[in-house]
Order: sequence, then C-alpha cells, then structure tokens
Amino acid sequence: MVVNMGKEVAALKRMTVAELRGRYAEVTGEETRCRHKDYLVRRIAWRLQANEEGDISERARKRAEELAYGTDVRITSPREKPVAKAGPTKVGSIQVSQDDRLPMPGAVIVREYKGETIEVHVLPDGFEYEGEVYRTLSAVAKKVTGTHWNGYHFFRLGKKGGGDDQPEE
Repeated sequence: MVVNMGKEVAALKRMTVAELRGRYAEVTGEETRCRHKDYLVRRIAWRLQANEEGDISERARKRAEELAYGTDVRITSPREKPVAKAGPTKVGSIQVSQDDRLPMPGAVIVREYKGETIEVHVLPDGFEYEGEVYRTLSAVAKKVTGTHWNGYHFFRLGKKGGGDDQPEE
C-alpha cells in the first residue's frame, strides 16, 4: 500500500491529541506519554514514512549510538525553576549637584519633540518623566529619543542666552 504523505499529515493535523496518541501506538507499537500535538504529528508522519520507504540503515544507527555514547542526553526537558518573588523596594537618595543651567526643583522642563510635548519635572534628587525618576537629563533624553543625547542640549538648557541654536526635530 502506497501512503500519500500529504493527505496523511493533513488527516493527522485534524485529529485530537487522544486520537494522535492512539495512532502513535498503532504505528509504533508502543504507548506515549506525550501530549504535544505537533510533536506527535511529526513522529507519526516520520514513522509512516520510515515504514513505507525503509528506516535508517543499521550502519547509520550504530554510528548514531557511537556518537551518543558518553554524552548527557536528556529524555525530558528540565523543569522550570520557580521565579523568586520580588522583595520590598529599596529606597535611597540620589545625590545630584545643582547646575546653573537647571531650574529649581519643582519646575517643569517642556520640549517639543517629533510632534509630542515632553514634560520633565525637576526634583531635588533627579528628574521625573512619565512616572519614572532618572538621575540625569541625558538619561531622560535617551529614553525619549532612543539614542544618546546630552540632556542640556536636548532640552535646550545650554548657555545663559537660552542656547536655542539647534534645528527642530
């Protein structure tokens, strides 16, 4: 009997896992504990093809055994380790030296960038942007643009004349 592998694989894919397990036992002559549908389809299709066209040669089987001898071959995959629960949040202070170019804590730095208004709140110990506290303006600029920027230049806090010498993005 010639097996049409395309039709056989299509039929296997329509089967439930329980039906596949039964078909696996029928084709291979042994039970399986596996419940992975795609794996069962592939294994059954391989076995059907091997039964129809012939299995690997005895020489190839012995060579595979030689290669596998002495190696750590797993029958099942390792179990996932449980994820440790996060402990309490550590609170600390960030020391930021006050720069003459920065406004006083409590001020808001506003910048238009690619059609969006960026608002950064100046804190005594950093800068708040979208609910996150950053240590430097450069870190905020990197978060906004995705690339490294000098924070003072990005927010146009350069020289005492306003420092507005860059083109608009």
